[in-house]
Amino acid sequence: MSKSQNSPIPLKYRPLTFNELIGQELVSQTIVNAIKMDRVANAYLLTGVRGVGKTTTARIIAKMLNCSSKNREELNFTPCSECENCIAITESRSVDVYEMDAASRTGISDIRELIEGVQYAPVSSKYKVYIIDEVHMLSTSAFNGLLKTLEEPPQHVKFIFATTEVRKIPTTILSRCQRYDLKRVEPEEMIIFLKKISENEKINYDTGSLKIIARAADGSVRDALSLLDQSIAFTDGNLSETKIKDMIGINNSEEIYELLNLIVGGDTNNSIAKINSFYDQGVDPSMIIRDLIVATHQIALIKINAEEGVKSSLTEKEFSEIKSLAENIEMPTITMLWQMLNKGLREISSAFSPISSIEMLVIRIAYLNSMENPDKILNEISNELKMVEKDTTKDVSAEDIEIDSKVKEIIDFFPGTKIETIEN
Repeated sequence: MSKSQNSPIPLKYRPLTFNELIGQELVSQTIVNAIKMDRVANAYLLTGVRGVGKTTTARIIAKMLNCSSKNREELNFTPCSECENCIAITESRSVDVYEMDAASRTGISDIRELIEGVQYAPVSSKYKVYIIDEVHMLSTSAFNGLLKTLEEPPQHVKFIFATTEVRKIPTTILSRCQRYDLKRVEPEEMIIFLKKISENEKINYDTGSLKIIARAADGSVRDALSLLDQSIAFTDGNLSETKIKDMIGINNSEEIYELLNLIVGGDTNNSIAKINSFYDQGVDPSMIIRDLIVATHQIALIKINAEEGVKSSLTEKEFSEIKSLAENIEMPTITMLWQMLNKGLREISSAFSPISSIEMLVIRIAYLNSMENPDKILNEISNELKMVEKDTTKDVSAEDIEIDSKVKEIIDFFPGTKIETIEN
């Protein structure tokens, strides 16, 4: 890792070798083995969400191909980071490694310029490496201009593409590349990484604060490092759960759990008051619903004893509170909440008044949750009908038969309900 003390954390801790790249072991090992066996592809395609290391991986591959160290085998073919080629690539000044941002250079003229340079041999390296970031932004004519060169490039040329939108790339391009999907970094691994950096930077922290940063980063290492850098400045080097929540501006999980408990309990007035309190603080109503959806999912996982993932992403206090909440909510209520909240999220995007929309959503949920369980109603009706049939002193009237047909209507109205069969 770079040791410049004045660099922002995202740059200071940007990986220089695959050993420093976290969460992408499969991709790293495959590429290292390919270079060991001298089975280097003409073109690589690196895909994944923002901040997982696509451009960083591309630069590491370029260094692995062009490292001029005499001890390459001893280093397991990882870049030495000390030879002139490695240093030049790290500092983005190598004449043999060309980086292009396709988001700003999308036309055929840009690709024509690139293709014209392909025919010339590298100046000081073994390969000329062309790294094209956000390659999906190229125009159709630019992709077509690249096709032939990509299929049969000179031996001294390698292409590395990076993209967040692989579906926008033509199939003709995809078929000419070796594709590697970089995955989101798991929260547990991210937290370990943030702990190492915090200790290296001599920052005071609690584990809860790092969990919140990892959760907000959503698998993106770059976002996590940017948030950590911002957190250090905001807290003057003393990270805590409360301060990090204030800085990031996320809804307090404990308050979201309290709101969910009010909604499930049918306390409509206090639920609406809570929502308006969030709204007055500047919280987007759609984010309130999203947080409720996340909490509902977490409760469902706890109910089926699949809570490990939930526990790892929450602080101890948060997990204790949501587990207590889960004990008081039945699974039918959870599934109803899930359906209603997701439907409400779609409605709120087109609502004239988002805050009114979420208030109406809470009223509907509270009303539905207060209704008698359909299974219980049907079984009560069934028992009544059984008693009528068993009572030999009474004839089964047309009214009783009508009740039976009504039962069937209720069954049709509530799919999935169960009723005991009446034996003759």
